[in-house]
Amino acid sequence: MNSNGESKKELLDFLINNTIYPMWSKKGTIFLKGSKRRLLTEDKIKEIIARLNLKTVEECEKVRREVREGVAARKETRPIKEWVKEERPREMLLKFGPEILPLSKILAIILRTGKEGASAEELSKRLLNRFGTLREIDAAPVPEICKIGGIGQAKAVQIKAAMELGKRLYKENAEKQKRIKNAADVIDYVSEYYGPYLRAAKKEFFNVILLDVKNKPIHNAELSKGSVNASIVDPKEIMKEATLKTASAIILVHNHPSGDTEPSSEDIKITNRIVQACNLVGIKVLDHIIIGKNKEDYYSFAKSGLIT
Repeated sequence: MNSNGESKKELLDFLINNTIYPMWSKKGTIFLKGSKRRLLTEDKIKEIIARLNLKTVEECEKVRREVREGVAARKETRPIKEWVKEERPREMLLKFGPEILPLSKILAIILRTGKEGASAEELSKRLLNRFGTLREIDAAPVPEICKIGGIGQAKAVQIKAAMELGKRLYKENAEKQKRIKNAADVIDYVSEYYGPYLRAAKKEFFNVILLDVKNKPIHNAELSKGSVNASIVDPKEIMKEATLKTASAIILVHNHPSGDTEPSSEDIKITNRIVQACNLVGIKVLDHIIIGKNKEDYYSFAKSGLIT
């Protein structure tokens, strides 16, 4: 380092960038401390102390405080690749496993890089501060996510793709279901297959699960996508789907965006119409499940005796 003619700010920046602190010894002398102090000769150290005008303990503490604040600010904005290895998200995952990582570091791995003077982890914290939960992030459209400083369309798409992977893992588990034997099987299947998609949905979706003669799910179909308050379902559409797939039984599924799973009078009415129509062609309606906001929030028509 050449300190000749350099300003106090340039000297401070050097100390900050190399994490070197001015210290006051018990003997009343000032010295520099830090792992990169070896970059400096003794003459340069004396020159820096003189140019920063460090003559008293108060002056020394003031400059040390400025360096400490600068180092903290630099840590927040510098790229993750410059962090100590023990703090890097990828290295932490490899060493300790994904389950031990805080959510901000997992999201940082997905985002991969930072932007506009913020690390990937800083962007992930902005994301969590804005939406609060993974469910809200999942429900947010790409343009809404892009409103967060430093997150453009490419990063928003990465986030949405990661969310979809999680949902499809649940769907895979549901699709392993060989046979639906009772109401508990129905609830488990619906919870894993539809729950990740419908619990955070802002609109009402009506779906039907088609089953073969052994009550094994063979097809899932979305029948309608309604407003916030209601969806319109035509029993003829259900008959068409069931006939095309030669289904022997069906399960009805829809969500209530409000979170209240109690069936409305319209829910009961349309369920009765569908049961009556299915009876005419020998198709059994096993259940109608209403999904709420959480896994434990659901309503089963069969368990409540509304379908026999």
